[in-house]
Amino acid sequence: MLGKKLHVKKNDTVVVTTGKDKSKSGKVLTIVPKKDGVIVEGINIVKRHTKARGSEQGGILEKEAPVHISNVALLCPKCNKPVRTKTTVLEDGKKARCCVKCGESFDK
Repeated sequence: MLGKKLHVKKNDTVVVTTGKDKSKSGKVLTIVPKKDGVIVEGINIVKRHTKARGSEQGGILEKEAPVHISNVALLCPKCNKPVRTKTTVLEDGKKARCCVKCGESFDK
């Protein structure tokens, strides 16, 4: 079975377009393809009540929860705006994601 093709990758800088964290940006930490989600650094913080286990201390921990992939947009380093991407073929035959507005390549 083939995996889903998502428009963002790990370590990309994205902007949240909807929800409680609208217009905040951060780096993508993980991709969750089964739930069509991404975990973004400092975005969608939730409190998790944990029980003490062995030497681990219990308490209330804060961690990032997944954001749906449709609610984030890639941040262009040249435009400094959230943009859509298109795929272009480079001189060496490799495919790369490019900004629709300015043509800046995300994959180097």
